[in-house]
Amino acid sequence: MAADRRIVIEHCAIATVDGHDTEYASGHVVIAGNRIESLGAGAAPEGLANVARRIDASGHLVTPGLINTHHHFYQWITRGLATDHNLFDWLVALYPTWARIDEPMVRAAAQGSLAMMARGGVTTAMDHHYVFPHGSGDLSGAIIGAARDMGVRFTLARGSMDRSEKDGGLPPDFAVETLDGALAATEETVRRHHDASFDAMTQVAVAPCSPFSVSTELLRDGAQLARRLGVRLHTHGSETVEEEKFCHELFGMGPTDYFESTGWLGEDVWMAHCVHMNDSDIAAFARTRTGVAHCPSSNARLAAGIARVPDMLAAGVPVGLGVDGTASNESGELHTELRNALLINRLGGHKEAALNARQALRLGTYGGAQVLGRAAQIGSLEPGKLADLVLWRMDTLAHASIADPVTALVLGAAAPVTASFVNGRQIVEDGRLLTADEDAIARATRDEARRLARIAAEA
Repeated sequence: MAADRRIVIEHCAIATVDGHDTEYASGHVVIAGNRIESLGAGAAPEGLANVARRIDASGHLVTPGLINTHHHFYQWITRGLATDHNLFDWLVALYPTWARIDEPMVRAAAQGSLAMMARGGVTTAMDHHYVFPHGSGDLSGAIIGAARDMGVRFTLARGSMDRSEKDGGLPPDFAVETLDGALAATEETVRRHHDASFDAMTQVAVAPCSPFSVSTELLRDGAQLARRLGVRLHTHGSETVEEEKFCHELFGMGPTDYFESTGWLGEDVWMAHCVHMNDSDIAAFARTRTGVAHCPSSNARLAAGIARVPDMLAAGVPVGLGVDGTASNESGELHTELRNALLINRLGGHKEAALNARQALRLGTYGGAQVLGRAAQIGSLEPGKLADLVLWRMDTLAHASIADPVTALVLGAAAPVTASFVNGRQIVEDGRLLTADEDAIARATRDEARRLARIAAEA
């Protein structure tokens, strides 16, 4: 939409998730081009010029778009497998299949993953893709192209692995890269696709997979590469007790100390899971402003444990929410993570004081923007920020009797998405994608899942 054309949304409840948690029981939002021009209580100002569309959002709650901070799109075509395994057994069971992915499979899986998130209120997605089998095609390009076509703001965490079975790792030898090959391919991906502008739709991070699937050299050199290129860093950290044992046996220290020794703590870093963190680990993350992608459903699915999110927040650690790969969170929806984050954390030591509904919403919006390094552009509804926002319908049977719309959104059933805007462009209407054919994606993902299963069985 042209910069001088406006969309006016009014008569809606608004949760801005700004620095003061400003809310309006009945208010308006004005979008001009791809930016939020103004918002406030009551109806929109009279006499606005160039109004292309006016939306009566009575019965709705408007929030910032949800921001996913950890995912593995390719796993969309291996859902429902190894459902009663812990992390290491699950990886052992699935790596032989994952090692057979190719470009058409990855493209279809990315479309499925993105579609499911977008129709449920996600406006900014990320994918940590680290499996690059030899001869599998342009996997990074396929993922980025799927996000571009869907109209979702996107960060590709270009992953890598160089520790295969022959080196004591889990992936098959043909599914990993060499140290030099991984670094070169990652740099090429950043140079081809990363956009550092304010309203960027595509960004790239450097993302070696995990301490037990990459060498110390890849971690250290990857951190240096990211900082030379001016991009962010992402990896898995402290997900399981087995990982902590592995780090102590191999490196003589715990995961956090190991990461710090390789240059992997800092305000340009975010890590997935961080379930097994002691007080000194949390203090180190807070001191360095290292971010965390909290994945409550996946942590429960793989019996990894309960992350100490209330303690992280109290210490000042930036925390966002992640779906994680859909082989460990089959729903693939981030809005369910708002509820699960609140409920699962209340099972921990803080009990009912662990998280409240507004803190959960902040994790899924502004917290996600923080860990992706984009809090100045997205994550809250404020004039001058990018127009990424969602209209949740709150007047149906599922929510109408709950007086507080934020409580209804977080603790109630999954709320219908009437409209979702990314960069000022509407991509969802009445729960259906406007930018893609959901039925065609469903068929493609089914076909590619069957093809992958057949190839893996024959191997």
